[in-house]
Amino acid sequence: MAEPTGAARRSPLNRDRVLRTAVALADAGGIEGLSMRKLAQELGVVPMALYKHVANKEELLDGMLDVVVGSIDRQPQGADWKDTVRSRILGARDTLRAHAWASQVLRSRSRPTPAVLAHLDSVIGAFRAGGLSVDLTHHVMHALGSRVLGFTQELFDSPPAEPDPSAEGSGEALAAAATLYPHVAELAGAVAHDRGSVVGQGCDDQFEFEFALDLLLDGFEKLHRQGWKSSGTGGPRR
Repeated sequence: MAEPTGAARRSPLNRDRVLRTAVALADAGGIEGLSMRKLAQELGVVPMALYKHVANKEELLDGMLDVVVGSIDRQPQGADWKDTVRSRILGARDTLRAHAWASQVLRSRSRPTPAVLAHLDSVIGAFRAGGLSVDLTHHVMHALGSRVLGFTQELFDSPPAEPDPSAEGSGEALAAAATLYPHVAELAGAVAHDRGSVVGQGCDDQFEFEFALDLLLDGFEKLHRQGWKSSGTGGPRR
C-alpha cells in the first residue's frame, strides 16, 4: 500500500477522517481485509491513535455504515408517496451497490445505527405522509424487510453451479436433473443464462429487485385504499 502523502500525514486525525479512510479501504480491498493496523498505516499513525476516535472494530464498522447510509438521498422525490418511497429505496440500492461490503456489514449488526434509523424514519414518514395508517405502515415495513435499504437476502447466496456442457456425462446429468426437478428445469431454461447474478444465473438483479418492489408498493396502495386494518389478535383482517 502506498505511503500517505505529507499533506495526509499532517492532516489532523479525527473520527470523520478515520471513518472515511476505512470506507475507502473497504471499497478497494473488501471488508475482510480491513484491520485497525492497516487503517492506521493508511492514515500514517500508530494503531493506538485510532482508539481515541473508535473504541473497537465493531464501532468502526458501525461508523462506516453511517458514512455510507448517511449519503443516501432523503430529499422528497416524486408526486406521491409511492414515487417517494420507490425513489428512496432505489437510491439506497445505488448507494449500497457502490460499496459492495456494506450490505454484508448491515446483516451482521444487532441493532440499527443512527444513519440507518434516519433512513428508516424517512421511509416511514413517506408512508405516513401518504395517508397510510400506523397499523398498515408497521406491516408494510415488515414486508419490505432489507429491501428498504436496497438489498435482499436471497434463498441461496450464490446460484448452483451448472454442469459443464463439455464435460463427459453432462448431458445425462442435465437430463436426470430435469426428470427429478421438472419445474426448476423449466424455469432455468426459460431465459438465456450467464453468470454473475445473486438471484440465479442469467437473472437481471436490478430488474428482479424493481419487479418485487413495485408489486409490494402496488399491494400496499391497494390495502390503503381498502382501509385495511390488522385484527389486533395476531392475524390480518381484510
